[in-house]
Amino acid sequence: MKNPTIPGLNIPVHTIFCIGKNYEKHARELGSEPPSSPLVFLKPTTTICFNGDVIDLPEHSRDVHHEVELVLAIGKTGKNIPLERALEYVSGYGIGIDFTARDLQQKAKEKGHPWTISKGFDKFAPISSFIPFDSDSFPDTDLRLTVNGETRQKASTSEMIFNINILISFLSGIFTLEKGDLIFTGTPEGVSAVKAGDELTATLDNDLTSLTVSIAK
Repeated sequence: MKNPTIPGLNIPVHTIFCIGKNYEKHARELGSEPPSSPLVFLKPTTTICFNGDVIDLPEHSRDVHHEVELVLAIGKTGKNIPLERALEYVSGYGIGIDFTARDLQQKAKEKGHPWTISKGFDKFAPISSFIPFDSDSFPDTDLRLTVNGETRQKASTSEMIFNINILISFLSGIFTLEKGDLIFTGTPEGVSAVKAGDELTATLDNDLTSLTVSIAK
């Protein structure tokens, strides 16, 4: 099956890298200490969906949570990228939601197992249209997520524990980053459960770009 294309950039999605617990208050709301280095996990490309899509809650879980995130798109191959050159590899940015089956994730944590199942259901990574990026600095930006019009998450990317430059440099020291890779950069506090019929809207900097999805009834 052909990989989905990143809206606004017309680049096929390659690998989906995700960063866990990258905002201190979110780490603490989950009962964890903030990590000392980036916490990395992956999602399959089948998790990608888009504005207007309807998401089915999996039968395997009774506690699916929303996690709004700034998402970066990598525009060229890079390995061992130095901090000062990290932004040269960003082709665009948008907003996304990392859906998580929290009950399955908690069971996996308790057993010391990977989180893959809790993060990997179909359509568990909706993304907005991406804004092309070409600059030597990345502006702090505001993230906001509402559920049925009620604000659940709101924060600035300035609150990240590990900033964009650090994330790109760190990831490229382990993996070869390639064109079409996406980096979900972590979620702020305020994650909570969704239910059938909910409508979720994620916005970046007061509608610089936005994303609306709904949960199937």
